[in-house]
Amino acid sequence: MLFAGSDRDGVAEGRITTAYRRWSEARVVEGRIYRTNAGRIEIESVREVNPDLIADNDADVIAADRQNAKDVRRRLRGNDDWPTFLVKFHLVEGPDPREELAASADFSPEELEDLKARLAKLDELSRHGAWTTDTLRLIQSKPAVRAGDLAADLNRETPGFKLDVRKLKNLGLTHSLETGYELSPRGKAYLDTL
Repeated sequence: MLFAGSDRDGVAEGRITTAYRRWSEARVVEGRIYRTNAGRIEIESVREVNPDLIADNDADVIAADRQNAKDVRRRLRGNDDWPTFLVKFHLVEGPDPREELAASADFSPEELEDLKARLAKLDELSRHGAWTTDTLRLIQSKPAVRAGDLAADLNRETPGFKLDVRKLKNLGLTHSLETGYELSPRGKAYLDTL
């Protein structure tokens, strides 16, 4: 989930704990933690609501930092035919374990073997063949380059490429930038072992 302007600040400060979203289907799952541009949030609940039945004095309107129900409806984005979801969440304090992992450049022999096994499994399960090492080397050689341009370099479709890079990020090997990606210290250290 992304938050714009003052909403981003409100979520980061813990003041905003509710959001209304118009989606074709729910894009978050109760109990999961998501990284957002305002910090990590844990989803407490997600349910479909009728936007026409939202009341001005509804506590969720206040928790979303909206003036009234009309303000909620005015700010909904997406196709008018899509359902509206009420998402309740709270800010997760403390460091992101993935960021801590990405910052560590020292591998024990066991950690290195485990990482190699995980990457080999990703390569094995891929419909387009081995991709992990080529993708890491491409990101190393072209940091901050648009995902679409990187995907084209590998003759890949952009959505699938981005999903694969997210898998590398979950292993602590890459960082997302405003545009494109870069290798994390862990990613650089891994390539140095090859």
